[in-house]
Amino acid sequence: MADTIEKNVTRGGQFLVKETKCEDIFIPEDFSEEQRMMRDMVKEFVDKELWPNKDRFEKRDFAFTVECMHKAAELGLLSISVPEAYGGMGMGFVDTVLVCDYISGATGSFSSAFGAHTGIGTLPITLYGTEEQKQKYVPKLASGEWFGAYCLTEPGAGSDANSGKTKAVLSEDGTHYKITGQKMWITNAGFCSLFIVFARIEDDKNITGFIVENNPENGISTNEEEHKLGIRASSTRQVFFNETKVPVENMLSERGNGFKIAMNALNVGRIKLAAACLDSQRRIISGATKYSNERIQFNVPISKFGAIRYKLAEMATSCYAGESAVYRAAKSIEERISIRESEGAPHQEAELKGVEEFAIECAILKVAVSEDIQNCSDEGIQIFGGMGFSEDTPMESAWRDARITRIYEGTNEINRMLSVGMLIKKAMKGHVDLLGPASKVQEDLMGIPSFDTPDYSELFSEEKEMISKLKKAFLMVAGGAVQKYGPDLDEHQQLLIASADILIEIYMAESCILRTEKLAKKLGEANIKEQIAMAKLYLYKAVDIVTQKGKESIISFAEGDEQRMMLMGLRRYTKYTNMPNIVEIRRTISAKIIAENKYCF
Repeated sequence: MADTIEKNVTRGGQFLVKETKCEDIFIPEDFSEEQRMMRDMVKEFVDKELWPNKDRFEKRDFAFTVECMHKAAELGLLSISVPEAYGGMGMGFVDTVLVCDYISGATGSFSSAFGAHTGIGTLPITLYGTEEQKQKYVPKLASGEWFGAYCLTEPGAGSDANSGKTKAVLSEDGTHYKITGQKMWITNAGFCSLFIVFARIEDDKNITGFIVENNPENGISTNEEEHKLGIRASSTRQVFFNETKVPVENMLSERGNGFKIAMNALNVGRIKLAAACLDSQRRIISGATKYSNERIQFNVPISKFGAIRYKLAEMATSCYAGESAVYRAAKSIEERISIRESEGAPHQEAELKGVEEFAIECAILKVAVSEDIQNCSDEGIQIFGGMGFSEDTPMESAWRDARITRIYEGTNEINRMLSVGMLIKKAMKGHVDLLGPASKVQEDLMGIPSFDTPDYSELFSEEKEMISKLKKAFLMVAGGAVQKYGPDLDEHQQLLIASADILIEIYMAESCILRTEKLAKKLGEANIKEQIAMAKLYLYKAVDIVTQKGKESIISFAEGDEQRMMLMGLRRYTKYTNMPNIVEIRRTISAKIIAENKYCF
């Protein structure tokens, strides 16, 4: 069974060097009947409980956030990914991502509380806890009897999470640790029952994780709620520990394993964060479309104007690409978990390794979709004009809530560098063969290009060839930088970030094209002309980014003949045979949205 699955599953990072067939990816249109019912139930909850009460969240009604969390718990929404043995629903990874997607569209305040509790507040115990720890704590977290929070960040330890100063000192009788230190930006701190706390024992190189019950009489105190730009009703406080006693049996995993726990929890958090940015985009696009159809200027709805249609088409295309990539990766992770389990691994280990396998894709998604929601909300304000700047419309709060997504779960700068760094490490371990394809690119550069005109009559034949060429561009640019700087490449962050931008666009554009190709085979090209237009538009823009970032890199690390050869190669790898009519493509996309009066894909 495992061997059968293995043949069709691409390992993490292999998308760069292995052709993926559309039949081998999962798309939102593949949702099962049960998944569609789950989606509709979550949307009903949001439309009934959250969306009509946006003003309460904006007025920092923290008690209402807690009330809504309890209502979500009653529907079982806090327990989707928790194994049945600990009171959860034990559903698959795609189901977890689906719920995270559709529950997050109304307000970032609830989305943050929900994500922090179900993710980094619960997952470290389900993935790393002992059987006793899981039996004791996870059922309470799954049911909403208790809420969880995650204490990693400190005033002097943000992106450099392992540099935290919080100390854990073993008592003389060896029965407990005394934790002392300060944590900041702790989501759910104002109402949680349990903290996952990271502290350093003696002079250990790495921090250690602990499960700490929130008892003010045990040396735990918090500051007042932070006043934030967005996610205003998400409880965010500083937390102080003053010789807080924690039983030795509440150590999470092993001593010094805290940094690994933190990083793996963030891997899961990154793909969930990307998912959490999707439904908010759908709602912004739908709201902006309705407004543009109703707003009359110069005697016509502003949706008639090309400038507005441009925005709607671009917003929808980014959302469509984000959906395509998020669910592709979610299913890849789910399949990897299944492989591990079929080989006899316990679910705990299988899920850890499954997510870790696709850490590169999780980082890519976190960056791409968090930036898309920021752009989408910004354009939403612009379509509303002056009204968009007013608190009377939902656009300004959407923009404020979107801003945090580029910061938490690791800043986008960190995630960009991580994506390329992890790919290089995988190549060095032999998990992804970059050397072979990179060598072929070098040979390709030295050879004479073909001047034959290919047959591009089949749908996406040219686009898929363009994706293949963009992969060569990445191997040329990143390979050249590695060759030049070797292990010192980490010190050249601008080059890493430029390479990451190329990598991101390849994954997102390919996911978009594969989803649409699969749809075409299922529904027929004539029935999805707008989706075909979005796939072509996204790729066109991706090619522009690869061109810009590739050139920026090449002229920064190569000189003379090498530079000229690489620039020539970049032109070859970013050249269309048949340029798409971008204005007409945008008209096609926006016409459908305007006619449907909503995001309709």
